[in-house]
Amino acid sequence: MKESVLAHDEVHVLLYCALGDVNSISIGSGTNIQDNSLVHVAKSNLSGKVLPTIIGSNVTVGHSAVLHGCTVEDEAFVGMGATLLDGVYVEKHGMVAAGALVRQNTRIPCGEVWGGNPAKFLRKLTEEEIAFISQSALNYSNLAQVHAAENAKSFDEIEFEKVLRKKFARRDEEYDSMLGVVRETPPELILPDNVLPDKVPKTA
Repeated sequence: MKESVLAHDEVHVLLYCALGDVNSISIGSGTNIQDNSLVHVAKSNLSGKVLPTIIGSNVTVGHSAVLHGCTVEDEAFVGMGATLLDGVYVEKHGMVAAGALVRQNTRIPCGEVWGGNPAKFLRKLTEEEIAFISQSALNYSNLAQVHAAENAKSFDEIEFEKVLRKKFARRDEEYDSMLGVVRETPPELILPDNVLPDKVPKTA
């Protein structure tokens, strides 16, 4: 299995992520948390507060990010390898650059990119970048549906598709004819016409 659907509706958490433990973690719908990320909560800190971690809807959290006792609003973006410490608050359409270290209690306003160690304001997001944040979340949501469909296939369907991929791999008759190449299909890959005919690609 390549992907698990956890928490709320349509939350997509890739494998090898860790979520835990001494307080609540809330994740909105359409959010994706990518491989090797750590979502944790604060048990104790300088403010003496026990902080939950709240992640809104349609958020993208890149690979190997660490979110610790922080809040990330809807349609925000956390880059790969970024670290958000206790009390950090990322507003809607805020972006944390890859590898950034966001110090405790920092607030990243709507439409701003922050990066560096420690993270500082870099610039305003463009309209295209803001649109990309939403599109990124949608792309991962769609990918999760593809994984779900693949995981629902029977063993026989998977094996049949493997044979088809081998049979039709790198075959382009028009291109081959230009090169004068004739490709012969090994006998073991020739499928009888009555085997799932609706799934056999039609050849010219």
